[in-house]
Amino acid sequence: MNNNEGRRADEFTVVEVCAGAGGQSLGLHKAGFAHTLAIEIDETAAATLENNLQIPVVVGDVADPQVWSPEDYAGVTLLAGGVPCPPFSAAGKQLGTSDERDLFAWTIEQVAVMRPRAVMLENVRGLSAPRFAAYRQRILDRLDELGYVGEWKLLHAADFGVPQLRPRFVLVAMSAEDLKYFHWPEPAAVSRMTVGEALHDLMAARGWRYADAWRDAANDIGPTLVGGSKKHGGADLGPTRAKAGWAKLHVDGRGVADAAPDRRSRSFRTMPPRLTIEMTARIQGWRVEDAYEFSGRKTSQYRQIGNAFPPPVAQAIGQSIHAALAHEGMPRAEELGVVTLHDPVYRALAGSAHPMSLADLVDAHNEGSTAVVQQRLTAIGRDFVLLKADVDGVERYTLGDFKGFTGQADHWRHDVVAQHRNRVS
Repeated sequence: MNNNEGRRADEFTVVEVCAGAGGQSLGLHKAGFAHTLAIEIDETAAATLENNLQIPVVVGDVADPQVWSPEDYAGVTLLAGGVPCPPFSAAGKQLGTSDERDLFAWTIEQVAVMRPRAVMLENVRGLSAPRFAAYRQRILDRLDELGYVGEWKLLHAADFGVPQLRPRFVLVAMSAEDLKYFHWPEPAAVSRMTVGEALHDLMAARGWRYADAWRDAANDIGPTLVGGSKKHGGADLGPTRAKAGWAKLHVDGRGVADAAPDRRSRSFRTMPPRLTIEMTARIQGWRVEDAYEFSGRKTSQYRQIGNAFPPPVAQAIGQSIHAALAHEGMPRAEELGVVTLHDPVYRALAGSAHPMSLADLVDAHNEGSTAVVQQRLTAIGRDFVLLKADVDGVERYTLGDFKGFTGQADHWRHDVVAQHRNRVS
C-alpha cells in the first residue's frame, strides 16, 4: 500500500516522526505541506496533535515495526521530525548512542526505504558540539551514499518572532539538483519580540494593574523553555540558570500558574508572576489565531510545549524547502555535492582499508596536534567501536561498528523500551 495515493500530484506531503504536540506540524502546514502520517510515542501529545490539526496520527515507538511501516509511505515529499534531544543535550549528559532515545541515525536509515525528496530533522545545539563531530560526519556520509546532500544549520528562534533564544540545530537534505534552490531562511528584519510584548494581553486579561509596567520591564527575550522528559523535569521553567534568567524578566520560574494575575495581585517587583500554560505556548511561538489547545494535565501540557519546535521556525524552514522543491527563486552559485567535512579523523579511519597510526591521523587532521587527535579518538570511541592494536611496536587504530541504533533486531534499545515504556519520551 502506498499512502500517498489519492493525493494531487502537485501536493507536497510529509511524514513526521516524533511529532510531539505539533509545533513542527503546525509550521509545516502553514508552509504548504500536508501530513500523510505523524508518529508520536506519548498518548497525550498525540491527542493534542490529532485534535488540533486533524491529521493521521499513530501512537507508539516510531522504531517499532508493529506501529507503522515506513515502506508504505515511499515517495512522500518530506520526511521530517524532532527526534529526542536528551542524547545530545548537556542536561541529558550527551550520551549519544548510549541513550535509548537516540533515533537520529535510525531516521536517516528510513530515507533509504521511503526515498523522500527532502529531509528535515531538528535537535538541540548540543548536536553541533565537537563531541558529536563523527556522529554528524556519519550522517552526512550516509546521506551521500543514498544520493542526498545534507546541510546543518544552527538557527535561533528569536530571529523568527519567537520571544526566547531557543537555538536549534537543523539538518536539511535533498538531491543536489533541488538543494541548489534551497536557501536557509533569513532572520526577520524587524526587532526581536520581547517577553513583555508577547504576553502583555495575557497578563492584563484579569485586570492586573501592573501589566503595562511589567510589559516595559520584561523588555528582552526569554531563556529557552525546558520541557524535560518523563525521566526528568516538571512544570517549572527549567534548571537554576533558566530560572535566574526569567527572574531578570520579573517572572517566577519555579512553577506554572493556573491563572494570570488579577486586580488584587501585587506588583511584579515584590511578587513576580508565574506564566500560565497559555503564556508558555505564546513564548514557544503559538499565536492567538492558532487556537491551539493542549490535552492532559498541567505538567503534561507544559512538557508538550517546552519540548516543541517553535511553529514560526518550522514554517520558515518549511517554506524554504517548499520553494527549493518547486525550483523557485535564484539557484545558489556554489557547487553542491561535496560532503562537508566535520571530522577528518573519523573520515580518515572510515576510508582506510588498513589500521592507522596516531601519526597518520595527525597528518589527516592537518591542523591538529597529537593531543587534539587523541581527544577526537576519545569522542569517536563513545559512538563507534574503536579497535586498537600494536603493529610492529606502533599502536594503530581501526574503526569498527557504529554503536547507534539503526534498526538492528538485536540492539539493546529494544529491551530498554520494552521494560521502561512509560519513561521513554
